[in-house]
Amino acid sequence: MPEFERHVICRLAEISDPGTRGFSLPGAQFPDEYFLVHWYRRVYAYRNLCPHAGRFLNFKPDSFLTRDHTLIICAGHGALFEPESGRCVAGPCVGQALDSMRVTVEDDQVVVYSDAVS
Repeated sequence: MPEFERHVICRLAEISDPGTRGFSLPGAQFPDEYFLVHWYRRVYAYRNLCPHAGRFLNFKPDSFLTRDHTLIICAGHGALFEPESGRCVAGPCVGQALDSMRVTVEDDQVVVYSDAVS
């Protein structure tokens, strides 16, 4: 049975709703960067890697949502992803999805599990 590495990332209150926050895990190597999406009282975690071109989604720290905060956007080619599923709904990778990571909220702490990347 696989072991889970548990990582406390931040307090839930530190991420606006809706909002995002990038993070790295100890010992991470490119492109092992991730981000959280606080989306209407739920939290999702994804690898910061566009399935279309294999590049980071954001062009500045913690900036992963469209201006109206309704979708995740790839700054490179404009692909749009649903915050709650990571599924691409517009752009060059329609039908593909971001790699997700298991995330929970425990006592107001956002916790991710590093072996759960899919």
